[in-house]
Amino acid sequence: MQTTNAQKLYCGADLHGKNVFLSICDETGRNVFRRRVKNDLSLLLNTLNPFKAQLEAIGVESTFNWYWFVDGLMDEGFPMKLGNPAAMKQYEGLKTTNDLTDADWLAEQLRLGIFPECYIYPKETRSIRDTLRKRQLFVYRRSQVGLSLGGLLERYGVDAPSLGKLGKWTLSDLKALGLDSWVELQLETLLESLQESDRLVKKLEDRVLVFVKPTREHQCIQVVPGIGKVLGMFIVLESGEFHRFPTAGDFASYCRTVKSERTSNEKKKGSNNRKNGNRYLGWAFIEAATFAARYNPRIHAWYERKSARSGKIKAKKALACKLAKAVWHVMNGKDFDLNLLFG
Repeated sequence: MQTTNAQKLYCGADLHGKNVFLSICDETGRNVFRRRVKNDLSLLLNTLNPFKAQLEAIGVESTFNWYWFVDGLMDEGFPMKLGNPAAMKQYEGLKTTNDLTDADWLAEQLRLGIFPECYIYPKETRSIRDTLRKRQLFVYRRSQVGLSLGGLLERYGVDAPSLGKLGKWTLSDLKALGLDSWVELQLETLLESLQESDRLVKKLEDRVLVFVKPTREHQCIQVVPGIGKVLGMFIVLESGEFHRFPTAGDFASYCRTVKSERTSNEKKKGSNNRKNGNRYLGWAFIEAATFAARYNPRIHAWYERKSARSGKIKAKKALACKLAKAVWHVMNGKDFDLNLLFG
């Protein structure tokens, strides 16, 4: 179909691991182009360049591999919009859905102005943020291996030391236990894995701390209890621009620190999407709550009272929510006040 220069066009891109299905419609909703294209930037540019002058936007879901697609087309001057997959569900009464209908729906949402746009994290610092995410992977592994190692020791009647002390053990310490050779082999491999995880965590931390120059945000966030240099940098990088969150509650929700529930007539009817938000920030504020409750006397006292009433899980979640809101206020220029945290 031929288009005129006066027509506005909208492109939906259903992106997959090896190809992308493109669907372009005009301002009346009529489809003018559909094609599946291999995931190759030069092929995409050849396909889209004839429509470039008329394209109002290209919409793509925030899938695992959107980086190259969005960055490549933005560098060539295409208007890109990244969509929230959880907020663009099609009509459930449809009998058949496929890549074509998915791409059509993306284009239609753009045309109607209801495309659920989400934040495109700046590519200049995206790889640094992702490096700290990989650090988290090794932190998880360290905890899992440490628990396995401690459990194995206790199984044979040996009091397991703290995780920090376990990491400093040597093969001589293991042999001194006088356990069966097969048990000793298990302990040895677990200890090696624990120490390797420690080494990799330290390597990633050191590289990031050397490369990233401390900013006002990195300095300010560390006044919030439970947040140190590395965790503070993680939260700042993961959050992006704080002014995109209108209120402290919006930021706390994005950090997955608020409860997800559905009510009707003042009665609970179920839960909504608990996975909405940033799971990495959810983890970070639980970590911050753990440290704050452990080392700050006033927060510890509040946490113990809350735990007695509601249980430790709810208490830690509530504290994480308070810390997330405190961070939002601090990042928006306010001084931290511990009294306001429990006001």
